[in-house]
Amino acid sequence: VPPQFSGLLGTVYRRGNLSFTRDGNSLLSPVGNRISLFDLKNNKCETLPLATRLNIVCVGLSPDGSLAILIDEEGAALLVSLIGKCVIHQFYFHKPVHSVSFYSDGKKFVVTKDNLAYLYHAPGKKREFNAFVLDKTYYGPYDETTCIDWTDDSKCFAVGSKDMSTWVFGAERWANLIYYSLGGHKDVIVACFFEENSLDLYTISQDAALCVWQCDTELDGLKPMPPKDAAKEKKAEEDDEELLEEPKGEEIHGKADPSEEETRNKVKYSRVAKYFFNKEGDFNNLTAAAYHKKTHLLVTGFASGVFHLHELPDFNLIHSLSISDQRIASISINCTGDWIAFGCSGLGQLLVWEWQSESYVLKQQGHFNSMVSLAYSPDGQYIVTGGEDGKVKVWNTSSSFCFVTFTEHNSGVTAVTFTSTGYVVLSASLDGTVRAFDLHRYRNFRTFTSPRPSQFSCLAVDSSGEIVAAGSQDSFEIFIWSMQSGRLLDVLAGHEGPISSLSFNPMKCVLASASWDKTVKLWDMLDSWRTKETLIINSDVLVVAFRPDGRELAVAALNGQITFWDHDNAVQTGSIEGRHDLQMGRKELDKITAKQAAKGKSFTTLCYSADGQSILAGGLSKFVCIYNVKEQILMKKFEISCNHSLDAMEEYLDRRKMTEFGSMALIDEGGGGDEGVAIPLPGVKRGDMSYRHFKPEIRVTCVRFCPTGRSWAATTTEGLLLYSLDSGLIFDPFELDIDVTPSNIHKTLSQKEYTVAIVMAFKLNEKRLIQEVIEAVPSSEVDVVCSSLPDLYVEKLLEFLASAFETSCHLEFYLIWAHKLLMLHGQKLKTRSVKLLPVIQFLQKSIQRHFEDVSKLCEWNIYNIKYALAISQQRGMKRPAEETPGDEEELDSDSDYLM
Repeated sequence: VPPQFSGLLGTVYRRGNLSFTRDGNSLLSPVGNRISLFDLKNNKCETLPLATRLNIVCVGLSPDGSLAILIDEEGAALLVSLIGKCVIHQFYFHKPVHSVSFYSDGKKFVVTKDNLAYLYHAPGKKREFNAFVLDKTYYGPYDETTCIDWTDDSKCFAVGSKDMSTWVFGAERWANLIYYSLGGHKDVIVACFFEENSLDLYTISQDAALCVWQCDTELDGLKPMPPKDAAKEKKAEEDDEELLEEPKGEEIHGKADPSEEETRNKVKYSRVAKYFFNKEGDFNNLTAAAYHKKTHLLVTGFASGVFHLHELPDFNLIHSLSISDQRIASISINCTGDWIAFGCSGLGQLLVWEWQSESYVLKQQGHFNSMVSLAYSPDGQYIVTGGEDGKVKVWNTSSSFCFVTFTEHNSGVTAVTFTSTGYVVLSASLDGTVRAFDLHRYRNFRTFTSPRPSQFSCLAVDSSGEIVAAGSQDSFEIFIWSMQSGRLLDVLAGHEGPISSLSFNPMKCVLASASWDKTVKLWDMLDSWRTKETLIINSDVLVVAFRPDGRELAVAALNGQITFWDHDNAVQTGSIEGRHDLQMGRKELDKITAKQAAKGKSFTTLCYSADGQSILAGGLSKFVCIYNVKEQILMKKFEISCNHSLDAMEEYLDRRKMTEFGSMALIDEGGGGDEGVAIPLPGVKRGDMSYRHFKPEIRVTCVRFCPTGRSWAATTTEGLLLYSLDSGLIFDPFELDIDVTPSNIHKTLSQKEYTVAIVMAFKLNEKRLIQEVIEAVPSSEVDVVCSSLPDLYVEKLLEFLASAFETSCHLEFYLIWAHKLLMLHGQKLKTRSVKLLPVIQFLQKSIQRHFEDVSKLCEWNIYNIKYALAISQQRGMKRPAEETPGDEEELDSDSDYLM
């Protein structure tokens, strides 16, 4: 079963609007062309297994929280079920969409594009041929529309525009309100909000001005249009529609300066106040705003990273804070009004702020520049990543959150790794240092340097965690340090080109070093670091990797070949020609075809699977290839992204983007604004190059297999992608015969033949059935069942227990099973330790996670009991002194059992 996409780490927000779910406990954040759901109550993050063709710019969430509309840069929309986490419908709006918002009952939604607003019927709970049916088209603004807000009963909506006007439209044709235009601003409208159960309106512009508009009519005062007039207008529109190629639904044309006759007996607005932010003189552009109607709380974000909280309608400042020095791109408030979410696209930062207690609920930030390397911890629970921004981040694979960031490096990080204990992270950098970080105290406890400053390009640590090696790309030397003392032990010279990769043999004290001088050298640590062997390769060597059992060495070279070596005898055992499997894309400004460009490309990262039977390879392309080592054939190609907002995604250039003068990519669109490039002179096609406006190129910088063998990860332009085995829906029987049926298994179970029932359940290989059988075994019988279980099924049962620990609440019961299995079959399992290592590590990861959770709970309970006893003794209440140790021993025994 091939691994499936399971999560995106390392990137928490790119651009677009943030949205809280209906219960206010979860947050939807657009991440490139994917969407991530942050569960703030349970501290978990999940990336939905779907993607748009380009980066997402708008997210519309239905009021019941079951549907979402995702719209990308070109106006292609996906209707997504957040319950089933799948795409229901696709629709194309033909032009970029600025905002989308649902009716309060979820039956309709408004989309704004260009200077128009479109009202669509939202898909209901019944099956429909076309999920998006256009109901009305609203005309009015002269420039592009920017924002939408509905009244509480969805009778009217307001639309803000770049022409500095705000328009109020009726969702139905009301006799006294069809449209109304509001001015009063000197800059682009950023947001507009209706007051609760009212037509009163607040409008906010980019120059940090707030206008308060009062309406002379209540929502109940809106009168339906007489049926005669409505029928007459509808007939006139139907006659017009016959001439149109594309039906536009009912059209409502607004006028900026209607005549007196048209405004007679109609709703009127009057401006009752105008307020300005930033009176102190720190004036800058207002970029985002959100309003909570029940608490009258207005939150505004600025280009300098400052945000203000005001109480309306009196405009009282509650507090003003700075979250970063980058522009705040999006703000959202949850339904209770307690939590405020901020998104900063410049830093890729996502914050959730509880304003009453002035504390963070969530504070996450990805790498500012691209990620370069990654490493799994030995139990597979954590991933460490290093980026070009000089940061080292550690991520939890179960929650998908970064829990510590080390910022000590002054230049880009080139390599990261864990020691065998899993509590020390090492990183090499171009700033000439290798640093060791402690994951207990979160500090940099060792810094290794060379006698002369060198830029380190690769890093390796031996299996004991005592010896650290780093390769230099400018002095062609390898530096060896002692982890305990921090001293430089040796400098290995011999290579005639930059060192590109280092790898320690997991089973022996041998270091393999790869270089651009077309050699791989093997250094024996026990024999005074002498060169044990030199392997001659036909091309510059880019990466080297040992098989987990240490008996084979894989080498990737610049000619696109992966070669396999028996390093003990210096014999090549096989090779894979991988250049054609990379399947390069053509960049927009490339002068040569992708096929020609691929001749100079090769794999830049290699990694063996946990069992050593397969090898993962990636490079400067959107594909990761997985090969079978023994057969030397391509097993599968993973396409890591379908995001066409990245460069080099397509093999052939789009002819529609080619003109007689060259590619359209050479012309910068946009006049400076938020995303566009500033074009300083009229008639100039290229903007100022100092704005660093570029299209990122798709590439895979590092791939690593999880030690548990259940997943693998890749650092890419998109972020850190995780792929894991999820065989829940796949029927995969094992040694099945005619008598093995669910009814026979239940019959055997009722006869209390537990061992036979377990063997039959594993033959059918249905997870729920196996769980049912195992949980039916009394805990007193576990010892007998484990001793009579055939050897073949011991490994399968261990693997099942490891996966069951992740979801089951029967913690002690499954611990008894694991304990008895390992005690009774430990010696036999030891003989197959290399093959079984991934399963054992998977089991260890699951138990370790529970141990951390339960031990924290036990410590908290012990502290509470001690506190209660201390209080009771202070108050003079007599307590027998013997009670205290008894309670502590009881709690300690729980955590000892987990250990």
